[in-house]
Amino acid sequence: MDMEMLESYSQKKSPPAPPVRSHSKESLALSMSKTVALSEALLEPCGPTAQPGGKEPEGGGPKEQGRKSEEEEEEEEKVLKVADAKKTFEKAKAEGKAATGSTRKDTMRRVVRQSKFRHVFGQAVKNDQCYDDIRVSRVTWDSSFCAVNPRFVAIIVDASGGGAFLVLPLHKTGRIDKSYPTVCGHTGPVLDIDWCPHNDQVIASGSEDCTVMVWQIPENGLTLSLTEPVVVLEGHSKRVGIVAWHPTARNVLLSAGCDNAIIIWNVGTGEALINLDDMHVDVIYNVSWNRNGSLICTASKDKKVRIIDPRKQEIIAEKEKTHEGARPMRAIFLADGNIFTTGFSRMSERQLALWNPKNMEEPIALHEMDTSNGVLLPFYDPDTNIIYLCGKGDSSIRYFEITDESPYVHYLNTFSSKEPQRGMGFMPKRGLDVNKCEIARFFKLHERKCEPIIMTVPRKSDLFQDDLYPDTAGPEAALEAEEWFEGKNADPLLISLKHGYIPGKNRDLKVVKKNILDNKPAANKKSDLISAPKKAADASDAQNEAKLDEILKELKSIKDTITNQDERISKLEQQMAKIAD
Repeated sequence: MDMEMLESYSQKKSPPAPPVRSHSKESLALSMSKTVALSEALLEPCGPTAQPGGKEPEGGGPKEQGRKSEEEEEEEEKVLKVADAKKTFEKAKAEGKAATGSTRKDTMRRVVRQSKFRHVFGQAVKNDQCYDDIRVSRVTWDSSFCAVNPRFVAIIVDASGGGAFLVLPLHKTGRIDKSYPTVCGHTGPVLDIDWCPHNDQVIASGSEDCTVMVWQIPENGLTLSLTEPVVVLEGHSKRVGIVAWHPTARNVLLSAGCDNAIIIWNVGTGEALINLDDMHVDVIYNVSWNRNGSLICTASKDKKVRIIDPRKQEIIAEKEKTHEGARPMRAIFLADGNIFTTGFSRMSERQLALWNPKNMEEPIALHEMDTSNGVLLPFYDPDTNIIYLCGKGDSSIRYFEITDESPYVHYLNTFSSKEPQRGMGFMPKRGLDVNKCEIARFFKLHERKCEPIIMTVPRKSDLFQDDLYPDTAGPEAALEAEEWFEGKNADPLLISLKHGYIPGKNRDLKVVKKNILDNKPAANKKSDLISAPKKAADASDAQNEAKLDEILKELKSIKDTITNQDERISKLEQQMAKIAD
């Protein structure tokens, strides 16, 4: 009986379906939803309204009609749900395609960024062109331990009973004999050295013995150990870890020590004319001059970067927590006046950042590199705007290009080697080989040797590459020390490298010291600072006049003596003539 009722119900419920002509996704979804609804209806139990004998009342009861309407609603809802799901899927697919396309475009744009330095590559020289058997200093200080110019390479070495550094002519490669002469006038280990940019034979050194010494190296290098400096600059109360020559003024030297003081010296007179002893509360990690030498920037252990006008003795700008890590930072001026810093994050990740001195609130760019412990030493080429980062203890040199386009600091490449570096020297642009398209040369310090590394840009032409070698800073000073102390500024005097750099004859460094009784303490007040050069000039004029008077008096006495002798000789001649007669 139940089977008969089910057959009659199915005959009434399911009219014959029309043939499916369209095979679209919508029609398939609709037919599937109808099939599901029909199967559910067939499996429903018969209600209590069924009449005995297997026959249903015509037209069905109210419950049956309600069930039909509910089934129709469910069927419509299912069709709507399938359509919505389809639309959502298609939308997500379209968005995914768009996102993938934009990512590809961004990647392509990043990969094909136009730069003539994209293919810079480094190459170490052969073993016979290295400087071997050198005992590089083991002192715990984060300086580069090496300084280079177009004539010499200087390397701080281990020395018993004091501090010393080697000065080698560039051509003296190979094994360096243990008895080779050194510069050894300091009584404590040497911490930093720097060649004078205006005289390739003059080098300054700072030491743990609290002094700064300035040395004159013979033109052909050392034949005997050098123990007597041209001048000793005494003014720091603790060890001196930083020395830096002024980029445009002759004989102006900056030194910074662990007494948190910065002193600017006139090496020509041996005087400390500016003493910045109240601006830093903790150890100074490094000091950098700007392009024309009007400002300095410093990085300190208190995590601050300060921009200072040394002649006005004012802090122009400063940034707290430049890098939040506790390890040492570095800060240098770029050619456009911006500041580039390296340091560590709170999680000890190495960072590099670019800052605008006019707005130090947020960096222009900030990049995290890796989690190594070595301090990143930045070496900057103002002509090409490339920064080379050498980490102490690393075995690689990373280089970046600074531009006006985002992200402003563009990674170029990495030079890698097997041995870690203990220090690094950076050759000035005028010491490079322009015929080989050499744009940088490093002198990498190993434990027992110094290895030159050459950075080149491959070019097919043998002609001079003007775009790689714009005019660069030459060896001539744009200002004298007195002019700078009086407030004048000047950009570096540029030279062309088209025909290569030919070193000229350097004049000897002469120090004119004043009478000890006339010496006055270093100028600390602004009024004293302004008047100090004038007083120095007046005192020197007075001394010159006194010397001139003495010379004139001596000449007069000599003339008187000659006159007296002439008279005496003439008298004697007359007497001899009388005797002869």
